[in-house]
Amino acid sequence: MKTAVVSLLSAFLAGNAAAHSTFQQFWVNGVDQGTSCARLPLNNNPIRGVTGADIRCNAGTSPVPGKCSVNAGGTVIVEMHAQFNDRSCANEAIGGQHYGPVIVYLTKVDDSSRDSGDGLWYKVYENGWSAVPGTSRSDDDNWGVKDLNRCCGKVGVKIPSNIPSGDYLVRAEVIALHSAPTEPQPYVTCYQITVTGGSGSLPSSGGVRFPGAYSMSDPGIGVSIHGDLSQYIIPGPPVMPGGTSDTAGSMQCPATGGGTGNPATTTLRTTTRATTAATTAQTTAQTTAQTTTPAGNGGGAACPQWQQCGGVGWTGCTSCSGSFKCVKLNDYYSQCQ
Repeated sequence: MKTAVVSLLSAFLAGNAAAHSTFQQFWVNGVDQGTSCARLPLNNNPIRGVTGADIRCNAGTSPVPGKCSVNAGGTVIVEMHAQFNDRSCANEAIGGQHYGPVIVYLTKVDDSSRDSGDGLWYKVYENGWSAVPGTSRSDDDNWGVKDLNRCCGKVGVKIPSNIPSGDYLVRAEVIALHSAPTEPQPYVTCYQITVTGGSGSLPSSGGVRFPGAYSMSDPGIGVSIHGDLSQYIIPGPPVMPGGTSDTAGSMQCPATGGGTGNPATTTLRTTTRATTAATTAQTTAQTTAQTTTPAGNGGGAACPQWQQCGGVGWTGCTSCSGSFKCVKLNDYYSQCQ
């Protein structure tokens, strides 16, 4: 009996870890600051919707005493993991095929340890999508989340050198699109920083407010990634001058342990799928048949809340624990709710 209970608990934790995640740790110029300046979410669940107040810094969060000092022009790293305090690179930062863009904003505030962040936010980083020629589903293309997983949950973000000194909030975000357009899943954490050695001023345009920056009809949110995309438009405004846009599939993993992050940069915000015979010839044809898993118990372990429980190609658990039901969100994704 004890073995069975332990096995069931392990399956629950593994499923929960694969389903959701949280931005937690923060680095400054390669030096680990831990969670000292992070307004950590209460759990690793996604935010419900993109238009409510929680979209700003997540649900139930509040300021913390710590601030991380960053020089203007320096590089910070935002770090995401599925479970709190689990920084193992053996586990995906955000699993369950939660593919989508990675986006980082900042806003100027009077006191980052007290301010609510209701001013203008400027995008300083984005990594969205790029096509993999020969694929029939955009799930199989390059995504910012896949780069995030490849780099052990770490994304290097340059703090623009042309901003004034003072306190800021940094907002790190993944928008998981596996269940969009019905239910996109944002994962957000805000960090409290003080910028030193800055100069100049913030742009006169390009700032947005949260809530208000996103809507369910935005092409980068109200989209199904299970078909064949020809382009993907990252939600929100363009990256501000001095910020960084990475191309999905080619992001350089940031250096840690005293080094400085060095993400690849590009000015592209959308990418068009290549269709020439030359590029198609570089790929291997998809040969795996896609089938829908029949109802069952997926090996005996029930899916916890928010875990995937069905869809085309799904081979995991298909029944939900407790009173939760397996709700079909689209042909490729059902979830326990």
